[in-house]
Amino acid sequence: MMIRWQPFERMDNLRRQIDEIFNDMAGQSQVETVWWPTVELIDTPDNFQLRVALPGISRDHINIEATRNAVSISGERSYPPQDDRATYLRSEFAYGKFQRLVNLPTEIDADRIQANYADGLLTLTLPKAEHARRHIVKVQVSELAGSGEQKALDVASEEVTQE
Repeated sequence: MMIRWQPFERMDNLRRQIDEIFNDMAGQSQVETVWWPTVELIDTPDNFQLRVALPGISRDHINIEATRNAVSISGERSYPPQDDRATYLRSEFAYGKFQRLVNLPTEIDADRIQANYADGLLTLTLPKAEHARRHIVKVQVSELAGSGEQKALDVASEEVTQE
């Protein structure tokens, strides 16, 4: 399994921790920051499956936009209603606007994307564009003159188009 190193995510986590220290000193309990959800991108022969963790977010607050080589998920997690007599002693949940842009390794058919949202997990099925799918073809290989024998070999072929 390959895990991609994301240096900006670490810097953002550090910034949040520093913000938390200063907010604790200033007595602020709720700070709205821009954040991004965690994702998993899975490659299958015909599709990509993109899973996005969005717990506590209403599906009405999720926006999905796609191009042929990227998907953008954005929205907002609102603060829950608060009792005036209650004070947050600690809040590590991210509130406010979020956005996540996921670049894809090959083109997709954006018109056929399917989305499912259940239990705080958004699952997108992103069909690969037909020309971007891997095709297996049989290639006939013949011997040089004299043998008369032919053999078939399986060869992986990928079509490439130029725009």
